[in-house]
Amino acid sequence: MRRVVITGQGAFCALGDGAAATGAAMREGRSGIGELHFADVDRLAIRIGAQIRGYDPERYFPRQALTLYDPFTQYALIAAREALSASGLEIGEELAERTGVVLGTAGGGLQTQDENYRDVFERGKNRVHPFVVPRLMMNAAASHVSMVHDLRGPTFAVATACASSNHAMGQAFGLIRSGQARVVLTGGSDSMLCFGGIKAWEGLRVMSKDGCRPFSANRNGMVQGEGAAIFVFEDYEHARARGAEILAEVAGFCMTSDASDIVTPNQQGAERAMRGALRDAGLPPETIGYVNAHGTGTTVNDRTECAAIRAVFGAHADRLMVSSTKSMHGHIMGGTGAVELLACVMALREGVIAPTINYDAPDPDCDLDVVPNVAREARPDAVMSNAFAFGGLNAVLVLRRV
Repeated sequence: MRRVVITGQGAFCALGDGAAATGAAMREGRSGIGELHFADVDRLAIRIGAQIRGYDPERYFPRQALTLYDPFTQYALIAAREALSASGLEIGEELAERTGVVLGTAGGGLQTQDENYRDVFERGKNRVHPFVVPRLMMNAAASHVSMVHDLRGPTFAVATACASSNHAMGQAFGLIRSGQARVVLTGGSDSMLCFGGIKAWEGLRVMSKDGCRPFSANRNGMVQGEGAAIFVFEDYEHARARGAEILAEVAGFCMTSDASDIVTPNQQGAERAMRGALRDAGLPPETIGYVNAHGTGTTVNDRTECAAIRAVFGAHADRLMVSSTKSMHGHIMGGTGAVELLACVMALREGVIAPTINYDAPDPDCDLDVVPNVAREARPDAVMSNAFAFGGLNAVLVLRRV
């Protein structure tokens, strides 16, 4: 099977415009979480989130194009543009037919839905814009990335709630490894910070009103974010032949289903996903130096994940660095795993481990090295990225240094 490497990355989220800006915020332990600003926010109990501030879409897109782009598509297009540019790829006719797009999203064009429900039910309009369906469909971002860059290989969207990006990147990995594609743009995007998006999540009673504190004894829930991250996954031999800079190698992937509860995580399902990813990578647990945890900041999720990590890594768990960058960029739902993979690449490339900020007090049920509050210098040879979604859907990636 072919080896798969990462040759480009791009990002757009509350931590910054671009992968470098996002990485800098992670190194500094800077939070993108603050007060939310959108229509009717005063009717919500939850009024904080990692919202992109000062965003003017006309800086990035012609006004006419914006009629087709929900914010989740806009963010994906911005990140994809950066990733492709950073990769140095020149996509001619032959490569275009071997280059695909696989993106994850949980909400798709949720802001478009929210706006048009308002038009119909609140403002009494009898018609909606003819582009509502093209804007809100889950594959809109993937399709537009393929069209803008003329990429004619396998292109589709993956929707598995909070694990969508990791599932999408896992599928991209498989497409290249099996020879069905030579290059795949992959990652994820979501923009659910609107009245309907937050109001729906309030009903689950898993949201914090005052901040995201993963693994801390005083944690009280998750905080939503928005944004996108996109990577260029490429066949190793193709990348080497063109002299590309290789950021990391995608070494292994595994996905499992808890098949137990629609919202409560299952330790055994998480364990099987982590063990499977290690087995797929051909790496013993002791080679992993850092785990980017799912780490939502809810009591049950953090406790379950820590127990699963201990079960998988055994005595090595005491030497393992584990952090949740959701404490900074919030939970970007289907896009979150992609933004978190930026931290994994940073660990391998720059020797910097992103911290878990807002960590106030140790929890005996989360007794791992969670890299509290301050980034750390370390040079792991291999890293792991966890995503454990509602619906009991688990997706774990393993990267290593090349």
